[in-house]
Amino acid sequence: MSSTQLADRLEAVAAELRAYLTPTEALRMLQGLSNAIDAEKVALVAEVDEHRDFETEGCSSLKNWLRDQLHLDGRQASQLVRSGRTLRDMPDLESLAVEGAVSLDHVDAFGYAARHIDPMVVEHSMDWMLRLAEQAEPVQIRKAVKKLRATAHPDDLDEAWIKGMDRHDIKVSVVGDGVAVTGFLPFDTGTKLTTLLQSLSAPTCAEDDRPVSIRRVTALDALLSSVLASGLPQDKGVRPHLTLTADLTDLVHDADIVTGELAGFGTIGPAQLQQMLCDADLTPILTAGRHTVLDVGRTHRLATPAQRKAVVNQQGGTCAGPGCRGPVVHVHHVQYWSDGGTTDLQNLIGLCPRCHAAVHQGFFTIDPDTHQTHRSLRTRHASSRRTRAG
Repeated sequence: MSSTQLADRLEAVAAELRAYLTPTEALRMLQGLSNAIDAEKVALVAEVDEHRDFETEGCSSLKNWLRDQLHLDGRQASQLVRSGRTLRDMPDLESLAVEGAVSLDHVDAFGYAARHIDPMVVEHSMDWMLRLAEQAEPVQIRKAVKKLRATAHPDDLDEAWIKGMDRHDIKVSVVGDGVAVTGFLPFDTGTKLTTLLQSLSAPTCAEDDRPVSIRRVTALDALLSSVLASGLPQDKGVRPHLTLTADLTDLVHDADIVTGELAGFGTIGPAQLQQMLCDADLTPILTAGRHTVLDVGRTHRLATPAQRKAVVNQQGGTCAGPGCRGPVVHVHHVQYWSDGGTTDLQNLIGLCPRCHAAVHQGFFTIDPDTHQTHRSLRTRHASSRRTRAG
């Protein structure tokens, strides 16, 4: 898109905004335009870099010029320069960026793939990565790219794990009127801490508007209090309990190259997987074979422990509400129990307290077949009807 075309598009958007679009339509339009503007900025930065125009204005580097003349911080300047290289090497991604379909944060995820994954693997994966980029937020692209890297280069995971061993530390220091906690935890220890804090710091109700930082500190205090309530802890021989997902067939046939998914962290390498299989009590969530009965029909209203674990695993521990990234706290019947719904895995979905309340109030619905969520057109003023048990 040329500068002239961009200016024409800005004028067209301004005219459409004056035509009294709804706020949601206007926001979608403006986000696409913002993405397109960012893509044009990237193209211009690349042109300035190619012709060394920044030198004629007395700057020693392009990043220095961006900071001095556009008043960008270091992160923003680096992203513009970095994105130029990525879009130059990925013309299909550049087309999406110019159209406004993806943001520079999406482009960053593709740049990470180019730097850390075999070029042939990236090339073969480009089609599905581009489709995902048009539909998902940048964090989902980064997760997909890291999973692709883990699949293509499993040894890198174990190398990172081994290097991290030298950094393990935790310090609690009195600083001013409080205590500073600093350190570096191994994957399994960090995952246990994260899981506990997420569970304990979830909003208690729809009116819980405390900042997440306050909720985390309160959660840590509750965790420590629960341990100290029965006195200082003693070693009772209880080993760590983690949720680990691995393919049973792969483990049987070629355990030396199998990676696993550690709930709350992500993919771990073959060597660390083997150590954890030896050293920890695990909740097995196998991706092949029979392991437990997950459908109980109408014999139980509440989800069983095995069903809860399966739901949490399927959703990566994250609430299924639209745009929500909170932890799964409630297991909800897609077809309400009161309407004859069964307590079967296909009819269960994990939600945080806020989203669980929202679905009962009718602010969004859940497709019973795909579990995709769909926002409702109703307003909060229409939420006074009695909700049914889900």
